[in-house]
Amino acid sequence: MRAIISQTEFPGLKLLGRGKVRDIYDLGDRLLIVATDRLSAFDVVLPTPIPDKGRVLTQLSVFWFEKLADVVPHHVIEAKNFTGELAPYADALAGRAMLVRRTQPAPIECVVRGYISGSGWKDYLKTRAICGISLPAGLRESDRLPEPIFTPSTKATTGHDENISFEETVSRIGLPLAERLRDVSLTLYRRAAEHAAARGIIIADTKFEFGLRDDELIWIDEALTPDSSRFWPASQYSPGKAQPSFDKQFVRDYLEKIGWNKQPPAPALPPDVVSGTQQKYREAYQRITGHALD
Repeated sequence: MRAIISQTEFPGLKLLGRGKVRDIYDLGDRLLIVATDRLSAFDVVLPTPIPDKGRVLTQLSVFWFEKLADVVPHHVIEAKNFTGELAPYADALAGRAMLVRRTQPAPIECVVRGYISGSGWKDYLKTRAICGISLPAGLRESDRLPEPIFTPSTKATTGHDENISFEETVSRIGLPLAERLRDVSLTLYRRAAEHAAARGIIIADTKFEFGLRDDELIWIDEALTPDSSRFWPASQYSPGKAQPSFDKQFVRDYLEKIGWNKQPPAPALPPDVVSGTQQKYREAYQRITGHALD
């Protein structure tokens, strides 16, 4: 049985930082990104890890990076065989770590939406638009959009990201880079959505991150995972309401039901919520890749 890892400790490596889910180590012009089994909800890290979550996030990302490498280069150098200074930690890194090229991250979250949900649905109800893009009247929650749209957001260091228009994106990073990010993001989404649809999964929306290295655009961070995307089972799709999904919505629903105030500290999760969430992540992986998590 694989170990559950909620935090990594590698004394011989320089810790660069801990995110909500990932621990990142500084290896000079390379980074080691380790996906733990931590889970956050409502921007708070929960005390109860989800078994297999880190391995699903890493291995699904690697799957997409490799499958869509003809669209844009990715940052992964190695995700299987860890040698050299990483060899002493190979067992702990197995299946959940990526050795990657270091880049200068673009200061924009590249969100693509093919369906109207989440913050996009809330914005539509207020303005009939998302990120300045006008949409048809009469759309229902979870409706498929006429075509996928690029809806960027800021990268907030604290609090929530903020949806911004393409024009605002241009003012922040310039037109050439803004157009590159938009066009690559839309192509990645369309290709991924087509693959997933053939396997019974709707990718309602997803978030991409990119970096620059010697002016080369590189796909970084994670790729089309249940943490960065909304995956809906196509067999249960029914617009006009929120959809069942292959992600941590199972946890969010539990936390809403018990009346948690969404402020730290977060409550521990009961075993049935943990196991249910674990199975959601594993099923998403198996459907998309065609094989069970190794």
